[in-house]
Formats: sequence, C-alpha cells, structure tokens
Amino acid sequence: MQRLKEAASLIRRNLHSYGFLTHHRGLCSIPDAALADDLDNQVAILNGITMGGGAGVSIPGTFRLATERTVFATPETLIGFHPDAGASFYLSHLPGHLGEYLALTGEKLNGAEMVACGLATHYLHSSRLQSIEEQLGTLVTDDPSVVESSLENYSELVYPEKGVLSRIETVDKCFSHDSVEEIIDTMESEAARMNDAWCVSTVKRLKEVSPLSLKVSLRSIREGRFQTLDQCLVREYRMSLQGFSKQISGDFLEGVRARVVEKDLAPKWDPPTLELVSKDMVDRYFSPLSEFEADLELPTNLREAFT
Repeated sequence: MQRLKEAASLIRRNLHSYGFLTHHRGLCSIPDAALADDLDNQVAILNGITMGGGAGVSIPGTFRLATERTVFATPETLIGFHPDAGASFYLSHLPGHLGEYLALTGEKLNGAEMVACGLATHYLHSSRLQSIEEQLGTLVTDDPSVVESSLENYSELVYPEKGVLSRIETVDKCFSHDSVEEIIDTMESEAARMNDAWCVSTVKRLKEVSPLSLKVSLRSIREGRFQTLDQCLVREYRMSLQGFSKQISGDFLEGVRARVVEKDLAPKWDPPTLELVSKDMVDRYFSPLSEFEADLELPTNLREAFT
C-alpha cells in the first residue's frame, strides 16, 4: 500500500510538472510497475473490459480471475498506437505467435480463452465473486499456496468455444514471419486456399489499421520476448512519447480523431501503406528520447519472465 501511495504522489508531481507527455508515465507505467512489484500477493479480478492499463496492472500478477463478462484486447493499432502498459511483455510470452496476432489485429478474447492461453489463471462465474472476495478477506496469510487453494474452491473448468485458439496452427504459420508484409501475404494465401471467412476478415482488419503501428507493434512484441517486464515498460514509455510527439507521424492523433472524437472510422494514416513505412521511421520509435525528456526510471528490481 505504501508503494501505491508513493506512486500516486509521483503521478501528481509528473502531471503538474510535465503535462501531457508525462501523462502516459503517470497513468500507465508507474502504477503498472508499482503493483507488479508485489506479484506474489496480487489477485486480479477481470470481471469486464480488460484492456490498456487495467490489463497492465493485472496480467503480470500471480492470480488472474476471469469471468463470463471478461473481454480482453489490445486494440491500440486501431488508433495509430502500440500495445503498451507492459503488453509487449505478456503478449510475447503467449503460446506460439498468438501475441503477435492479438497485438496487430486488436481482436478480443473472452474469459475462457484467456484461461486457455494463460492470460488468466482461474475462471468462475461472476455471481461467485462476492464469495471469493469474502473468502480471501478472511485469510491471515499471503502465502501463494494458501491463496491458490482458496481460489481452486471457487473456480471451474471451462473450455473456449470455437475461436482464434482453434486456429492456432494458422496463426503460427502466418504471424511467425519476420515482416508485416509477409504476415499479410501468407494470410491472404491461406484465405484463398481454404476459402476461409476468418482469414479474410483478419486480412481486412490488418489493412484497416495504421501501417506504421503494425510495424512498430510487431517489433515491440519480438523484443519483449527477450526482455523483463521492467525493460518492456521502459521501452514502451519511450515508444509512446515518440508517438505522441508527432515528429515521426501523426497517426495517434488521427486514430483518436477517427475512432474516438469524430467517429467517422476513416483515418488517413501517414504513411498510408506498408511500403511507405521506412525502417528509419520504425527505428526512431525505439530511439533514446531527447535531452528535454528523460527515459523512464522504474523503482523496481528486475523480475523473472511472465508465466
């Protein structure tokens, strides 16, 4: 609790001192790092929309409870951004190349699918949440094995209905490629070969989102596979400020305009095609910040990989 109070104090100071650019530092990275520093003691209840910072403070924890109301997604490419708040860490550790698929398409998973792929550890009906919260509140220890035993008494086995996890072989075949162009080409070939509506809709989604965001997000997931949570948060913070600055592209503001403000759903991406996204543009997202904005320094120790 003291760590959270310190984080909140730091948030207020940052918002006052640095304005919008440090807004991302305050609302995402610092709370994510502060909460994730107590991974063994954390029970996250994912009873509803689980995206962005909400997912960031929940998924790195030890216990993650999903329900029939849970909806998970990383839809940032739809607004010209990239999965952040630690997403490049936990997405990169999902089975096969499911993380790349989720990061690039922004498609949703339900609670059962989250358990099946490892994003959630337990599943229970939302009507039992009050009971499990009361049970956890009576514990006189934070021993993970005792918490686990309590959760097992209320959780239930669940199997996802037909969805992306039933197509994991196709996902791995397509999203294992080194470039976004190769991913789309392979997906188009699969769509033509199998006359599969799911493949067709996936290609359509990939062609709707920001081309620059696709390339930046793919690289982010690939780098996250070899980094700790702390390192991912530091890198994502750097990427976010580069995106906010508009020095590389105005896709973030354009995406917010098209989907959140005016809601015309017709963003004009810059660059408009994958072919026009240069390697230099992508590299700049991962470059050190300017002398006027320091890199994020996290008050946490390095941790082991997400499991």
